[in-house]
Amino acid sequence: MAKEYVIGIDLGGTKISGALSDVDGNLLSQYTLPTNAFEGETAVLERVIKVIDKVLNDGNKTAEDIKAIGIGSPGPLDAKNGIIITTPNLPFKNFKLVDPIKEKFGVPTYLDNDGNVAAVGEFVFGAGQGTKNMVFVTVSTGIGGGAVLNGQVYRGNTSNALEIGHMTLEKDGPRCNCGNYGCAEALASGTAIGKRGKEAVLGEEPTSLKNYDDVTSYEVFLEAKKGDKVASEILDKSLEYLGICVANLIITFDPETVIIGGGVSKGGDIVFDKVKEVVNTRCFKAMAESCKIVPAGLGTDAGVMGAVALAVIESK
Repeated sequence: MAKEYVIGIDLGGTKISGALSDVDGNLLSQYTLPTNAFEGETAVLERVIKVIDKVLNDGNKTAEDIKAIGIGSPGPLDAKNGIIITTPNLPFKNFKLVDPIKEKFGVPTYLDNDGNVAAVGEFVFGAGQGTKNMVFVTVSTGIGGGAVLNGQVYRGNTSNALEIGHMTLEKDGPRCNCGNYGCAEALASGTAIGKRGKEAVLGEEPTSLKNYDDVTSYEVFLEAKKGDKVASEILDKSLEYLGICVANLIITFDPETVIIGGGVSKGGDIVFDKVKEVVNTRCFKAMAESCKIVPAGLGTDAGVMGAVALAVIESK
């Protein structure tokens, strides 16, 4: 009998979310546990296994019904060998995550970078459905992403392709957390927008941002929409950099669609109008006109649905 079910696991620094789904993305059960990364790598692995057991039990299925398990994790990692090399918010160091799960459940198990997993989710179940070549960009605390080219996940030589946030956009720009200068993440992320807002509060120019005890990108968007000049200028500059980032991706990959997700994308028209304006200015006309730039289609379940999609696409 054909196996028509998969499991997706979204492994994050704060929580582990799992879902049992059919191959069409219809969820049968979901379960979430805190990661408790401080307990160490063996404890986290045990919690991943507990989540898998729980979604199987709640969905009235056994491992024999499962076609594949997909896991999305922050990187860097070795997707081919199922190893998490290291990541700031998880306790793993060259940890073989896939092998013990595969051995316990007897099910093909696939690990991938969370940016790639999000891209696959959009490709299979979200705004990228029906495309063959698409790029996904997530803009929130940082900037990440992934690509599906000719219907296949593009991972690159070390499985860590499309670290979009660390594309250099300004050689003498602000220092990024990665140690480089002028990265997209340091110029156009939600964190970068919030940082510019905090600087404006300390400046001499009048701005309604001074009315807040703390300023994040949310307050900058809010006040820009109300017409605050300083907030509008911060957004215009940051979104121009995001537009340059997207233009570079279009020039490089010539995709049918660029999907933008993450907290900053919730800014709506102010974000997409600016990005499209920059793309139309900086890309070859034919490439810009043939590429759609659209918001992500998957909502709060994006991580786990991406892991489900990874299991579906890798087990075909």
